[in-house]
Amino acid sequence: MYRYDSIDRQIVNERVAQYRSQILRNLNGTLSDDELKPLRLQNGLYIQRHGPMLRIAIPYGLLSAGQLRKLADISRRYDRSYGHFTTRQNMQLNWPKFEETPEILGELATVEMHAIQTSGNCIRNITTDKFAGVAPDELTDPRPYCEILRQWSTFHPEFAFLPRKFKIAVNAATEDRAVIRTHDVGLELVRAESGEIGVRVFAGGGMGRTPVIGKVVRDFLPRKHLLTYLDALIRVYNRYGRRDNLYKARIKILVNALGVEEFARQVEEEWTFLKDGPATLTDAEFARVAAHFTPPPYEPLPDNDPSFATAQAENKAFAAWAKRSVHPHRIPGYAAVTLSLKAPGSPPGDISDTQMEAVADLADRFSFGELRVTHEQNVVLADVRQRDLFEVWGIARAHGLATANIGLLTDMICCPGGDLCSLANARSVPIALAVQEKFDNLDYLHDLGEISLNISGCMNSCGHHHVANIGVLGVDKNNEEWYQITVGGQQGNAATIGKVIGPSFSAEEVPDVVEALVSVYLEQRTPEERFIDTFQRLGIEPFKERAYRGRDRRKPAASEEGAAHD
Repeated sequence: MYRYDSIDRQIVNERVAQYRSQILRNLNGTLSDDELKPLRLQNGLYIQRHGPMLRIAIPYGLLSAGQLRKLADISRRYDRSYGHFTTRQNMQLNWPKFEETPEILGELATVEMHAIQTSGNCIRNITTDKFAGVAPDELTDPRPYCEILRQWSTFHPEFAFLPRKFKIAVNAATEDRAVIRTHDVGLELVRAESGEIGVRVFAGGGMGRTPVIGKVVRDFLPRKHLLTYLDALIRVYNRYGRRDNLYKARIKILVNALGVEEFARQVEEEWTFLKDGPATLTDAEFARVAAHFTPPPYEPLPDNDPSFATAQAENKAFAAWAKRSVHPHRIPGYAAVTLSLKAPGSPPGDISDTQMEAVADLADRFSFGELRVTHEQNVVLADVRQRDLFEVWGIARAHGLATANIGLLTDMICCPGGDLCSLANARSVPIALAVQEKFDNLDYLHDLGEISLNISGCMNSCGHHHVANIGVLGVDKNNEEWYQITVGGQQGNAATIGKVIGPSFSAEEVPDVVEALVSVYLEQRTPEERFIDTFQRLGIEPFKERAYRGRDRRKPAASEEGAAHD
């Protein structure tokens, strides 16, 4: 993984000192709250419903065991002994003391971490595939590209105050596991007929109030032009993106207003001033960064370790876990392992200090001292020998990290919602816990197969409900918490925005509505179909009819109807 050089250390340490001074000036009254706001946001500090929240950067989701131990230590000493992993592969501390946040940043700097650009109208954390570097279906390792983009975007002088936040994701695999089509810019690494590796560029994707699937603006971009082209693209957005309306400020609104062809034309025109300029990515610079991502010292092992097969045959619980949590690896005899942060009764994405230390120990013992945070709010050990899988399972199980539900209904993406977030219309976590309780039979979940269920507490869509097979959105209806349901969304290469089935439901109704939707699938599926396949074959009407069957619904508030179609 990437290690700081002297310049990186100096930049981060100077930012900590600068931030410390800003907080002290605010506390002594010489820097107002309004003056501090843009400064604290670009250091990851929000003011939420009950107090500060600090978002810590985990570039492209990659952590060392030592860094995770530091996060455990910080959560214990400065917070409430837990952290929350986000869909952008970052960590949030929800209870730090305002005056102690400079100390937290100082502690992070000692292990080459920071909170820079985890908030504010700038380029946010670059994300990628959780299996980057080990996936069998991968064209090339996307992590060097992510690191180059991180270095390019951090403190970019032109893009510190964009019209709105800006998110970039990178995918290099046959299957898009980074959801690149729902980002402001999505980058797909591809190979030209000549054999050259380059980038297919998507732009204008996003969720929130107006969910949009991104469109291709350039089918092939040679690697050396990656940064200059992105400079041109974001310049066009920075120049013409709307600053008069917070809800229409994202690049997706600009791309839609201009049309993708005109937007691409303007980017190409702007690029003529930058192409082959100082930001051209040379082979030498790419090789310098890529050298940080050389493969670990893998052992020569057989394709299939007999002890792994034996353990599955002899232990039903282990076999069920292996089916959902063990993933193929490009190196014979190895596997990638997902540790679930979706145990029954636990808020999705939350991880305790003791669990962090357990995962760090697992990474040191079994995965070359590294781990990954996933878009789905779980944790991955990327390089586990097959012969060690049974032992890894036993340790993970003892720490509540081995629920065999990866990819199943209770493997939910969920934002903190109204329990913590000041923007939320409704609580998210209680809905997740209620659904977990409703579907608490693992055998039943395995029979249902792959179903994604995501929950957002407001239209900002931090829970990515739009691209779930079943999406739950908290809405404010006459100052009460209600929940709008979407069906038919999905991630991947065929990313799709879900459709609203109709008027919203009370919190108490949501688990039963989910059960009703699932029942249609159970009754109508063919043996090979997943939930999304059945939905696409039948359409929305059978699901809608079942969700509202027998209910005396009153008409929704006008404000809610508008939100449903905005």
